[in-house]
Amino acid sequence: MTINREKKQEYPLPPGSFGLPLIGETLSFIKDPNFGNKKEAKYGSIFKTNIIGKPTVFMVGAEANHFILQTHFDHFSWREGWPENFRTLLGESLFLQDGEIHQKNRRLLMPAFHGVALTKYFNTMKEIIDRTLKKWAEMGKLTLFPEMKEMTFEIASVLLLGSEMDNREEIKLLSQKFGELTKGLFAFPFNLPFTNYGKALKARDFLLQHIEKEIEKRKNNLKEDTISLLLQSQDEEGNRFSEAQIKVQALLMLFAGHETTTSMLTSFCMALAQNPEVREKAILEQKTLMDESDFTMEQIKKMTYLDQVLKEVERLYPPVAGGFRGVVKPFVYNGYYVPKGWQVLYRIERTHKDPNIYTEPKKFDPERFNSQRMEHKKTDFSLVGFGGGARFCLGYAFAQLEMKIFASLLLRNYHWQLEPNQDLSLDRIPSLHPRSGLKVALYSGR
Repeated sequence: MTINREKKQEYPLPPGSFGLPLIGETLSFIKDPNFGNKKEAKYGSIFKTNIIGKPTVFMVGAEANHFILQTHFDHFSWREGWPENFRTLLGESLFLQDGEIHQKNRRLLMPAFHGVALTKYFNTMKEIIDRTLKKWAEMGKLTLFPEMKEMTFEIASVLLLGSEMDNREEIKLLSQKFGELTKGLFAFPFNLPFTNYGKALKARDFLLQHIEKEIEKRKNNLKEDTISLLLQSQDEEGNRFSEAQIKVQALLMLFAGHETTTSMLTSFCMALAQNPEVREKAILEQKTLMDESDFTMEQIKKMTYLDQVLKEVERLYPPVAGGFRGVVKPFVYNGYYVPKGWQVLYRIERTHKDPNIYTEPKKFDPERFNSQRMEHKKTDFSLVGFGGGARFCLGYAFAQLEMKIFASLLLRNYHWQLEPNQDLSLDRIPSLHPRSGLKVALYSGR
């Protein structure tokens, strides 16, 4: 509910503490993976703190997700919910836009991630993934997370920016620069050459210059990549992206197009190695499909068990633990008043382990998503790894296609196992991954 300013004294602020002056509890938030759980145990499902320079309210549960993502959507801003570093490094892209400008630009971007575009992306994704898996099998033993990031970045670079697949040096350099940029997203904003933030600013400028050159090339030579689609895209009113807008949208897509997918696929490999009965069932589904026809887009639609497995990976290993929003209208939730100018964080990972929604929530159990159980349908907004409501992830179908192609080819043609004596505890920055990077032995053949 909204609240009149003169009546706000009737409602208390959420319980909690702001910590130290200026830095608040930021260091504990970053370093302690159980920060939120400890606070929730002490204060309940809504509590206040001060992190990343702002008073912040944590809100826990599907009801809170529904409140933030749908029923009170207009009380919150994406732009105001993220650190200034994001605005500086990723620009005025869709990620940080609100209201009508977001809706208009989302419509312009939509064709690049749905329908005919996905069909055109299929063969390129398959070729890159197939080549990568063969390389990994030749390596025999590898640390999966950085190798996975290299693969997903190549897919994003080729399909979104139009990089040539055989130009390995260019793709490697772009990946290196992008790694430097992402390290600056949560860094202290000290613009010095030796700091992560200073390096990130230089990497941003390098990437934007590269994208600008690609835009110039596309003007006379359109391809089946996203930059070409954006140059042609227009909405029902005839609006088009300017070149400056295409630059920042392309940079965002490069970020969104590989970071979370890397995390999900790494978790997929870890979870199936740890749950052999799930892996065998997933292999059986792939064998059945292999007997029907060649590997095609049509087969992707028949992978019902793989769908369940990927949903369970999303539930138990969400790439991002929560979503920030800036409060642009004060509100009351569960009897507590939250002022304008604060920010909220809805806790994705905590909702996904709610025992009131999910049976044995710590267990990896894809069957919870089968047609008989459908546990995520008990309560709206109980599975939100890709967001929800009007801001549901625009690239979800793109990511699903990429993940299914990878999972299918891996299950059909390779075997893998985890190497012993490694740290499988999870680090959440920049996205969820095992601290060891996930060391595996991988070889071809079933």
